This record gives sequence, structure tokens and C-alpha cells, in this order.
Amino acid sequence: MNTYLLVKCLHIVSSVLLVGTGFGSAFYLFFANRSASLEARTVVARLVVRADLWFTTPAVIVQPLSGLWLAHGGGWPLATPWLLASITLYALAGACWLPVLWLQLKMAREVQAALEQRRPLTPSYRRWQLAWEWLGYPAFAAMMAVFFLMVNKPALWG
Repeated sequence: MNTYLLVKCLHIVSSVLLVGTGFGSAFYLFFANRSASLEARTVVARLVVRADLWFTTPAVIVQPLSGLWLAHGGGWPLATPWLLASITLYALAGACWLPVLWLQLKMAREVQAALEQRRPLTPSYRRWQLAWEWLGYPAFAAMMAVFFLMVNKPALWG
């Protein structure tokens, strides 16, 4: 197998880890947040933070590095419309993901403290939860559009 195909495989696998872990984590935390069980929320929030740190973060780093290497190796100028749109959408998803990671950490700490202190969640938790959810929608949509652009490489303009 040549280097280009090896990097392409790494790029594809890391994209699956990035989007799959993100979607799976979002699914579980979204529904755990609708549970009255602080125990369930605590476990899921802790695991979502771990998944983001162990799987999503490395994939976030590998994606642009491998993508830029593949674009160069494949002779695709970065100004190619589908590639430029992909990079822009990836940046949008990243701009949503960074505050999401911060919110997840705050939510995990808050739910753990509420459980340990046997108290209800603070009103801040609900605000963090809503912000976390609303940042996730454009991030996920952007990544779905990136997948479409990567596979189809459409002539968008010019």
C-alpha cells in the first residue's frame, strides 16, 4: 500500500471516530439529561468527557493534518471550491465543538457535585445543557456536509 492510500485510510477512520464519537456522545448525554437520575447523568457526563478527550480530540487533530497532506498529494489546490467549503465547514464545526467541550466539563462537575451533596442541579446546568445542545446541531450538520463534499467533490462555483 502506498503512503497516499495509508494516509487516506487514516483520514477516513479518524473522520468516523470524530463524527461517530460526537454523535454517540451527544445521543447519550441528550437523553441522560432528560432523566431524573443524577446517577445516570453523572456516569454519562463523565464518559462523554472521556470520549471527547480520548477519541474526538485526537481525530480533530488528525483530520486537518491528513486532509491537507491528501489535498497536496492529490494535486487539489486549497482554493478548489468543494475543498474550501469543506475546510470552512470543518472550522465552523470546530468553533462549535470547543465551547461544547468546555460546557461538558462544567456539566460533568456540576452533576457530580449535586450527586455528592445530595442537592438539585443549579439553574446554570439547564442553561449549559441548552447551549450544549444548540451548539451541537450546526456542528453535526457541518460535518454531514463535509462528508457529502468529500465524497462527491461537486463543482460549486467557478
